[in-house]
Amino acid sequence: MKRNLPSNMIATRIENRNGGGIPDVHFLWYGLPFWCELKTTKSNAVNISPHQVAWNYKYSVSGGLNFFLVKHLFWGDLFLFRGDQGARLKDQGLCDLAPFYTLRACDFASLFASLQPLVLDHYKKKLETVPAPKGRTDKEPG
Repeated sequence: MKRNLPSNMIATRIENRNGGGIPDVHFLWYGLPFWCELKTTKSNAVNISPHQVAWNYKYSVSGGLNFFLVKHLFWGDLFLFRGDQGARLKDQGLCDLAPFYTLRACDFASLFASLQPLVLDHYKKKLETVPAPKGRTDKEPG
């Protein structure tokens, strides 16, 4: 995946041997952060720990942007799920859970091209809900 990153994206692999559910990779793209838990499977079942479900759910519902990226080793397909879908993905697997986004043939360039508007839209919507600081105006000082 790393060799397929867009030139303006930074990816940091997180090695967390203590558990806690923190995802595998932290991304910074256009200055906008998001996390991704990487999984592989040979079947429809996806092995996700309760800590991973909890961390990703809490981060997602708190306004953060995070995903589960699952690669099916036989099909070669990539499945991208929102972070708040971890419990359903763990319980239902790939077959019964309509993915948030599906990409075929391990085409990471297409994955990132499709992910870009999702990242930008997420932060645009978040910024629209942030209240203006008290005592400030939109005008430049004159």
